[in-house]
Amino acid sequence: MNKQLRRCFAGLVLALATLAPPAQASVVITGTRVIYLEKNREVSIRLTNEGGQAALVQTWVDDGRADSAPNEVQVPFILTPPVFRMESKKGQTLRLMFTGGDLPKDRESVYWLNVLEIPPKPLDAENRNLMQLAFRTRIKIFYRPDALLDDSIGQLKRLHWQLVAKQDGKGMLLRASNPSPYYISFGDVKIEHDGKEIDLNLQMIAPHGSADFVPSKGELHVSGAAKVLYTALSDYGAAVKETVDVSN
Repeated sequence: MNKQLRRCFAGLVLALATLAPPAQASVVITGTRVIYLEKNREVSIRLTNEGGQAALVQTWVDDGRADSAPNEVQVPFILTPPVFRMESKKGQTLRLMFTGGDLPKDRESVYWLNVLEIPPKPLDAENRNLMQLAFRTRIKIFYRPDALLDDSIGQLKRLHWQLVAKQDGKGMLLRASNPSPYYISFGDVKIEHDGKEIDLNLQMIAPHGSADFVPSKGELHVSGAAKVLYTALSDYGAAVKETVDVSN
């Protein structure tokens, strides 16, 4: 298979994985994120096939571009094994190794672990019209330099929240600034105002960066004092709830 055909095949597989309902995937990753400490020689990641049939699995790491093909990404990690067969109700351990590179020493860096599951063809596939779907699971890899002694949850009190008028004049947005060297991830973010809770979109805040949160539907209008209700995710994926006063 030439390079162009391989690229087309990889793009088709990724498109199918994106369209497939995640709830149908059988191969499950233990944990919701990977924390790679600089001092580690490698990190182990456990997979389990909870489905009723075997599956072909492909794994790779990307740099945040979800639509990039595995053979097109350049990352400072090796992940093994890259392709393997998983029997039903069996497990597999992945080995993630840092290969070195000029990553920042004063803040975390983030990459993404991809696990692509391709179910086997049914025995009577030649006698039926069917479409097989590949399922992709994607979780974050946080590379943490040795200079960082705390975890991201210990930095929540340093977040600065403020209500800001949108540039188009249509309502407001909630801006969060993160002065810490850690990525902050959320399970939910809400504004409580006049006895109502308004759900806001979810974003991860980069170290020494900021993110804007807007309503999932409609516009945000707040007059006077309000509260920010949010749930942040720890290194282990645990939910930590916080409440912060905010005003415009």
